[in-house]
Amino acid sequence: MHSGFVAILGRPNVGKSTLLNAIVGTKVSITSSRPNTTRFGVRGVLHRDGVQAVFVDTPGLHRPRSALGGRLNERAVGTLRDVDVVVAVLDATAPVGPGDRMVLSSAVSALADPDATGGLLVAVNKLDRARPDQVLERLTEALAAVEALAEGRLEAVVEGAQYFPVSAMSGEGVDGLLDAVLAQLPEGPAYFPPDMVSDLPEAIAVAELVREQLLVRARDELPHSIACMVTEWEWPRIRCEILVERESQKGIVIGAGGEVLKAVGTAVRAQLPEGAYLELFVRVEPRWQQRPESLDRLGY
Repeated sequence: MHSGFVAILGRPNVGKSTLLNAIVGTKVSITSSRPNTTRFGVRGVLHRDGVQAVFVDTPGLHRPRSALGGRLNERAVGTLRDVDVVVAVLDATAPVGPGDRMVLSSAVSALADPDATGGLLVAVNKLDRARPDQVLERLTEALAAVEALAEGRLEAVVEGAQYFPVSAMSGEGVDGLLDAVLAQLPEGPAYFPPDMVSDLPEAIAVAELVREQLLVRARDELPHSIACMVTEWEWPRIRCEILVERESQKGIVIGAGGEVLKAVGTAVRAQLPEGAYLELFVRVEPRWQQRPESLDRLGY
């Protein structure tokens, strides 16, 4: 039996969650076009004969502007201490920049640990949106960025790095990337039962579905100010609170005549087991992103 943990790392909005869902074959992590959608270390479990790979979707590494942003960065980097393989995701439609180099440097440093067993796989994502010359340019830039990190203990990781152009949206190239991941997993036990595809608690999963639907409908200033938390769970009744930071944001989330909140509830219920009764409440909690006690209560 071979098994192990695989971190999916990248800056915000490069398609990490979409890639995780494509690999596992079902939705385990919410997605949106908004940066920093992922706030939890969502695990997706892939089962194959004699192999179990646990993929960890991490928050996007970025320059934090709030206490929440700092915690998300800490969560992403902290994940690297406990994995066997790192998949660093880059965006084929954008040049490799400082954020990408920070991602690659963090991955190489973690894999240079003497206890690390796997290696670095670089996935250049969004083949479905990039021109062939852009993809080639990104692969060349990624190779140069990784090779620039070769020094001391890091050299072996850099030399063993592999590069894959992929489209998480269409699935192109994902099988080749996955084969490379599975080939690097060490011998080990199955960590999860064969019918389990995610270890995200149900209450958090429902709250994340609510936040996903709000992100679809939110104005540009809202995404980072929204947090969702299930406060009551007595099946089939589920009560979910939506936190915003200002009274004006509360009105945007509710919508005229409650239309936004109604649309969110309808979309989420469609993804829950039949009979679920979902109650949504909006509450203003000023500066929750900056307050450690609020972040603790929300699980961030």
